[in-house]
Amino acid sequence: MPMKFLFVTDESLSADLAWQLKKEGHEVKMYCHGQGEKDVGLGFFEKLDEWESQKSWADVIVFDDIGFGAKAEQLRNEGKPVVGGSPYTDKLELDREFGQAELNLQGVDVLPSWNFTSFDSAIEFVKGNPDRYVLKPSGKAQDEKELLFIGQDADGKDVLQVLEHYKVNWSKKIKELLIQKYAEGVEIAVGAFFNGKDFVLPLCVNFEHKRLFPHELGPSTGEMGTSMYWTRASPVFDKTLSKMKAKLAESKYVGYIDINCIANNKGIWPLEWTSRFGYPTISIQMEGITSEWGTFLFELAQGKDAQLKTKKGYQVGVVVTIPPWPFQDDKAFKKYSEGATILFRRPSLDGVHIGEVKLEEGDWHIAGNSGYALVVTGSGATMADAIENAYQSVRNVMIPNMFYRDDIGHRWTHDSDMLLSWGFI
Repeated sequence: MPMKFLFVTDESLSADLAWQLKKEGHEVKMYCHGQGEKDVGLGFFEKLDEWESQKSWADVIVFDDIGFGAKAEQLRNEGKPVVGGSPYTDKLELDREFGQAELNLQGVDVLPSWNFTSFDSAIEFVKGNPDRYVLKPSGKAQDEKELLFIGQDADGKDVLQVLEHYKVNWSKKIKELLIQKYAEGVEIAVGAFFNGKDFVLPLCVNFEHKRLFPHELGPSTGEMGTSMYWTRASPVFDKTLSKMKAKLAESKYVGYIDINCIANNKGIWPLEWTSRFGYPTISIQMEGITSEWGTFLFELAQGKDAQLKTKKGYQVGVVVTIPPWPFQDDKAFKKYSEGATILFRRPSLDGVHIGEVKLEEGDWHIAGNSGYALVVTGSGATMADAIENAYQSVRNVMIPNMFYRDDIGHRWTHDSDMLLSWGFI
């Protein structure tokens, strides 16, 4: 049965999900607050100049990012079916120290970390406590992924050097920062959809590739690609996310929620929350989920025991980008990317998911201003098969100045051996 979905977003991050719902035959409207992303999704679905007047029209209202928790909570209290966060889950992601403390309260072991509101106090701490650390901007600055710094020096001297640099160049933007003890191991994340009362199985176990260049070189971008699989049981879930069920239910959270961790022979160590759809995670999940998204999201928002059907095997997703990604540079975007046409060698769009794209007169063009163009996905019975299928689809894409990582999923051979030996898969 066709339904009506209203998306409310800052940056049209969920354009691909909105397009998927439109392809399933549902009515879709999206409001985007950010001026730079107003054209994202144009031609694929209807874009709005305001959304409040559309609340009664919608069967489901979808908030696709953190920061909307209070509004989502208000609408739920008014009886509207909502997929989105809560003030509590917004804080889990935005306030890194709070997110770690909440896990610890539920009996989850966490790495030692310290929150600072001044660079001077952070510098004095590292000087007085030499060790290897990870430096993470917190609060509103946490979206500046390129500022995350993983120290290499055992005495923290490189972290001190970065802190001194940030103090001079970033003190106006970074008002909070977290210093966390470094842990060697394998990065692994586990997530699940939550219906306001309980987790919906199966679980999504995923492996992010955050750096810009292959072999984890270059600035942190948020994500350049991800590999994943679905399972009904996970030791990582049991030791982390499952313990938060009561708190999530208390906040009436509805949507996808994910915890990223480091695993090693000493245990599992949560790093950060994603209390919203992940990007490009949601597009790669579309590759693996066989349920109709409209029905699933409607049942999820209703608090029902939503049925989620997924493929066996593995999925891989590759982010295809153009300049100025991963940086904000309007001049570079206008010179190299604005309005660029997206072409395909073959007519097939298998595995192709839109990022910041618009449809005009039958052609796909780059929209927005970031250079986040497409997510291209593939599935397979083995990780190697999924990798091959994903990159076969990537080779079908033609965009001037496009670039992407060519090693998404390649860590699996090593990482799966280590995780298996430690009992985490």
